[in-house]
Amino acid sequence: MANLKIKLTRSAIGYSVTQKRTAKALGLTKMGRTVVRPDNEQIRGMCHSISHLVTVTPADEPLAS
Repeated sequence: MANLKIKLTRSAIGYSVTQKRTAKALGLTKMGRTVVRPDNEQIRGMCHSISHLVTVTPADEPLAS
């Protein structure tokens, strides 16, 4: 299964509480932080809801188990 590399490029300050919680649920707690998550419908939906705050690219490395 493919993975996505998600980077928080903008601060969530000034945005709704649900968008802040979505970023935190993805593991994005600070600006510039990058996480690798599996490419599935739930993660894509979360990225879509905060697309103005994040940059999403395909990840080359596998998830660490």
